Amino acid sequence: MSAPAYSSSHPADGEATPAAGAGLRAAIRTAGFVGLALIAVLVGMSDVVAPYAADALHVGAALAPPSALHPFGTDLLGRDILSETLHGLAITVDYAVLAMLVTLLAGGFAGFVSARLPWGSGVILRWIGGILGAVPALLLAILFIGITTRDLAPLAAGLAAAPLAFVRAYDRAGALARSRHAEYARATGILSATLLRRDLVYEFRDTFLANAARALAAVTITLATVSFLGFGAVPPHRDLGLMIAAARASYLEAWWTAAFPALALLLLILFARLAAALEEGERP
Repeated sequence: MSAPAYSSSHPADGEATPAAGAGLRAAIRTAGFVGLALIAVLVGMSDVVAPYAADALHVGAALAPPSALHPFGTDLLGRDILSETLHGLAITVDYAVLAMLVTLLAGGFAGFVSARLPWGSGVILRWIGGILGAVPALLLAILFIGITTRDLAPLAAGLAAAPLAFVRAYDRAGALARSRHAEYARATGILSATLLRRDLVYEFRDTFLANAARALAAVTITLATVSFLGFGAVPPHRDLGLMIAAARASYLEAWWTAAFPALALLLLILFARLAAALEEGERP
C-alpha cells in the first residue's frame, strides 16, 4: 500500500506562511507608524521640550562633552546640541512633510490619472517619468534648486521623488483599467470617469499611508543631503543635514556634534521605511 501523497503547497519546515509574512509586515508597519507618531509629538512640543531656544549661543563651554547639564554636549559656538537637535528635527519634518505632499500629488495622483488619458498621451508621460526616475533624485533636486532658489528645497525634493511615484501609480492604474471587473463595468455602460473616481477611492484607502511613508523617507534623505552639501536650508533655520555639515570641522575631536543629529535623522528615515514596510531592495 503506497504512502499518502502530500500537497506540495504546504510550506516546508522553517518556511514562513503567507499569513505569517502578512502578520510580520503588519507588525513592522505598526512599529513604523508608532515611531513616526512619537516623532510628531516631539516635534510639536519641541519649543517646550528643548532646554534652550533655537540657535542660542554660548549657553555652555564650546565643544563640551555630554554631561548632566548638556546631555548631548555643546558645539563650537557653545550651543546645546540637545536643543539644536530638537529644533533641527522640527525643521526637517516640516520640510519633509511639504515635500512628501508634492510627491504624492505630482507623482502618485498625477500618475494614476495619467493612465486614463486619451490618445496615448499617458504613455508619453509614463515614458518621461521612467527616464527621470532613472536619474538619482539628489541630482534632480540640486538641478531644480540651481535654476530656482534654496528656499524651494522642499519643492525640489518633492519633485525629484515624483517620477518614481508617478511610474508606480501609473502601472497600478493601468492594471486596474485592464482588469476583468473594469472591462465588465465598461461593457455595462459605466463611464470611464466613474471608474476613475472609484479606483481613486480604493487607491487612497488601500495605499495612501504606505505611499506617504515611502515618499517621506525618500524626500527626507534628499533634503538632508542637499542641506549637507550647502544647497538646502538657509541659516539660521538649521535642519539636521545642515547641523551635520556644520559639525565637520570638529567631528573628529567632538563626535557628539554630528552623532546626535545623525541619530535623529536615522530614526526619522527608519520609522518612515518601516511604516511603508518596504521589501528588501525596493527603492523609496
